[in-house]
Amino acid sequence: MRRRTGATSYSLTLWTLLLLTVAATVTAELENNSSSASLFWSTAKEEEDLLRKTEPNDDSSATSVVSDHDQLDGGFSSLDGMLQWAIGHSDPAKLKETAQDVQRLSPSELKKRQMELKELMEKLKIPSDAQLMQIAIDDLNNSSLSLEDHHRALEELLILVEPIDNANDLSKLGGFAVLIRELNHPNMDIRKISAWILGKASQNNPFVQKQVLDLGALSKLMKMVKSSFVEEAVKALYAVSALIRNNVAGQELFYAEAGDLMLQDILSNSSIDIRLRRKAVFLVADLAECQLENIHKVELPFFSNRLFLKSVVDLTASADLDLQEKALVAIRNLLQLRTTEALVLRDFCGLDTALERLRQQLQDLMQEEYQRDYAMDLEALRKEVELVFHRRLGSKGSNMIG
Repeated sequence: MRRRTGATSYSLTLWTLLLLTVAATVTAELENNSSSASLFWSTAKEEEDLLRKTEPNDDSSATSVVSDHDQLDGGFSSLDGMLQWAIGHSDPAKLKETAQDVQRLSPSELKKRQMELKELMEKLKIPSDAQLMQIAIDDLNNSSLSLEDHHRALEELLILVEPIDNANDLSKLGGFAVLIRELNHPNMDIRKISAWILGKASQNNPFVQKQVLDLGALSKLMKMVKSSFVEEAVKALYAVSALIRNNVAGQELFYAEAGDLMLQDILSNSSIDIRLRRKAVFLVADLAECQLENIHKVELPFFSNRLFLKSVVDLTASADLDLQEKALVAIRNLLQLRTTEALVLRDFCGLDTALERLRQQLQDLMQEEYQRDYAMDLEALRKEVELVFHRRLGSKGSNMIG
């Protein structure tokens, strides 16, 4: 019986030892990666730095690094996980020495250490995504915090809003009003990331789209599209696209804010950054597709505006294949609208000449091995556009697809 009691006492002591080791090790990690908001607050930059600090030489060490990163990033899912991690990061000699020290503790000292450990464990509880988002919002509302802390809070939100449920929760927490306020921030990076979060949260999410539109974000974002800072303009147009995608009410607001002129200005200006032009023509294709899906709605004049159509057709002459592909998709969708006139596309926009020029370019690219597959896909799309175009030219009055 006494031996059994001794074994139990030793197990308890070892358990305490391991937990104390965890406490010491985790505390050290937290002190090295501290932040103003939370014990388990981490940023994308810190995550990358952590991975860079330990460069694995083989598959086993790579697995270890990923495992460590996962635990430090979100906390530990169980005590067992903490123990495994602590053992793996402890010096065996020091571990044995500490075990002997712990065994010499009196019952009252051991009790005291256990209470200290319990308090620490309470602090190490894993917060929910909603709690983390609330922390970030509180940081953004705290004017006494540094610009770096505000930037860190936004980066955390950028990661957290990815799941649709989190995006919905962010609305309930009042996060969108805070983000829209940040669109007026004097710092470009703060404005850029705020727009990025709004776009990511709104993507294919009608509930969030409505919340953000009702808060008046669209007009601010459209002004940001004209920013001289390219990164800010790109993220703002991304957010605009996400807000009005498959959203008729949002599109009506977009047109009321002269969104069609904004798109035409971007498409017709070859000096504008290529990423902005890609997003603009992608949005044109999306708006035309939405119009096709809502055939009962009157087609807006800008869809058939010859200058606008020419700005889209001219993109096919770009050296950027991605831009050419997006332009072809937009032309294909525009050709299927009732008010689009094929004769205008031929005589004013030179679509037939543009398609032939593109055919010759793609034929040359097919001779290059690393470009062949993509060129073949693009040629298939070009042929589809050409077919629709010729059908429109051959139809009565050039107003209906035959």
